[in-house]
Order: sequence, then structure tokens, then C-alpha cells
Amino acid sequence: MNICIIGGSGFIGGYLIDILKRDHSVLNIDKIRSSLHSDIAFNECDIRDYKKLKQSIPSTTDFIVLLAAEHRDDVSPTSLYYEVNVEGTHNVLKIMNEKHIENILFTSSVSVYGLNKNNPDEFSPADPFNHYGKSKLEAEEVLRRWFDNDQNGKTLIILRPTVIFGPGNRGNVYNLLAQISLGKFLMVGKGTNKKSMAYVENLAGFISHCINSGSKKFHLYNYVDKPDLTTTELVEQAELAIGKKILPVKIPYWVGFATAKILDIVFGLLKKKNSLSAVRVKKFCATTQFDSATIQATGYIAPFTLAKGLEITIKSITENKKIIFSERLTPIITASI
Repeated sequence: MNICIIGGSGFIGGYLIDILKRDHSVLNIDKIRSSLHSDIAFNECDIRDYKKLKQSIPSTTDFIVLLAAEHRDDVSPTSLYYEVNVEGTHNVLKIMNEKHIENILFTSSVSVYGLNKNNPDEFSPADPFNHYGKSKLEAEEVLRRWFDNDQNGKTLIILRPTVIFGPGNRGNVYNLLAQISLGKFLMVGKGTNKKSMAYVENLAGFISHCINSGSKKFHLYNYVDKPDLTTTELVEQAELAIGKKILPVKIPYWVGFATAKILDIVFGLLKKKNSLSAVRVKKFCATTQFDSATIQATGYIAPFTLAKGLEITIKSITENKKIIFSERLTPIITASI
């Protein structure tokens, strides 16, 4: 099968390419080339550039995996979320229609459900609270209209993963685990709020499973590796992996949130990015717990437990001589899982 991955140079794409290239011909389309996959065909292109994207996607493509997204918390201007996540999806579907490509898997996000919900599954209502979630939901609606317009022979798979972690990532969970391992972790709130997470190799395996199933219809999946952990339990898992006890300083939520709001104003006036934004504190202290009512029917069995995924990730961090942070390291919690 000829598979085109749009956004394959990112974190998920790297693991997915490793799996798909075993049995399929893979083309990576991205703004940057992954140094890990020099053996894979590559076309440099920004998803917002319709003309170049059309040239980049071959007519022989059997399946498109759309991973490209604007997803950071601090994107400015916020219109970028919609330009990349929504208009970019429009571009892909227009090209698919022109080149008679009928199969696509789109990675959305559980952020479409909003915060502090009661373990929502695929049948729960959407209620996004930020521009990322809103833009992802808009992109889903664009895809659904494309599919419903003519369902004959089409495959549309919308995948809503929870927060993803694993070796090689420099995102929120990496920052959290690295801070714990260095003893620089600060607990905001009580730590009783539960977090759903997904290990990247399990997620990549599920995407491959979906593609190989050959099912010609619409599917919607949340992806979560159970069981869900409280923030305190996550710290305890990290302690087991690094073999030492961590005694994090705890501060009340209202203190952390108020401090973050003040920093938002200060950094805004300085026109700089704030690693401890109010949005991140809010997300960190929120319950972000999700479930799936549809994955079990696929027969997919994840190759790693959540605990094993955390162990692998933490060991990959502690074995590095130099820990690199995507944000400046300060003795505060910057992760917003």
C-alpha cells in the first residue's frame, strides 16, 4: 500500500513510520525532514500551501495519515490554529477529491471534550475550551462533511488521542518527568486529579492496526492507555522508575493560578512566552480523564502497559547525560497534562 503521512517528521510520525515501512511504501510530507528516516521518501511542504501540497501528494496514494497540526498552548496569533488545523484539512481533502484518493486517518484530540468532564467516550458531547480544541473539532466537521457527501468507497478514521508521551518527546510529560527525576518538581494543587495518557508506541501501533484493517467506512476512536493515574500516582510511578523518593513542594491551586495570571500579564507586556501560564496551571490541575467505547471492537492489543511506557520514558531521560527541556527549566511545574 502507498501511504502518505502529512506531518511525519513529528513525534508520533517518527514511531509510525518505523512500523508502516515494514509492509508499506511510505512518503513523508512535512515542513522539515526527519533525520531519523533518511531512507523514507520525503517532500518538503507546508500544509497551508495548497499548490505545493498538490504537487507533493502522488496520485498513486492509497491512504493519507494527517498528523500535521498547530498544537502548542502559546501559539500567537491564535488564527494559526485555524489556518493549519482547519484550512490545512480543507487543502488535503480538495486534493484527495482531485486525485481520487479515498482513505484518510486524521489525528484529532480529546481536547474537543473540554476540561473536568466525567470520563467522556466517543458518544459524549464536544465542548472544547481553547482554540486548539475548537480548531480540531472544526477540522473533524470538515472531514465528516467530506465523508457524508459521498460515502461510497471512502474510509474516514478520526482518532482522538489523550496526552501522548514516550522517548524522544520534548513536550509536557517529558518536562514533568524530567523535573521529577531532578528533584525540581512543584506540585500545584492536591494531586488527586486524574490524568489519562497514551504511550506513543501503543498509539502508533493502533494507527497501523486501523490502516491495515481495510474497513471502508467512518470510525471515531478515543485513544487512552488505562488505568488512569492521579498526578500523585504519576509521581509515584516516576519514583519507582528512578529508584528514589521525591518530596515535591505543594502549593494551593489558587496561589499557583494567581501567580500564573500575574506572569501572563508581565510576559505579555514584555512580549515574551510564559512557561507558567494560567492555561497550563488550569490544565495541570484539571481532571483530564477519558474512555473509549469503540476501540475494544477493533481487537487491538497494546504492546506495552502504561507503567512500562512510563518506565521506558523515564529511563530514556535519566540515561541522557544532558536533559534538554522544551521550556526553560525552573523549579515550577511547566507541564500541562
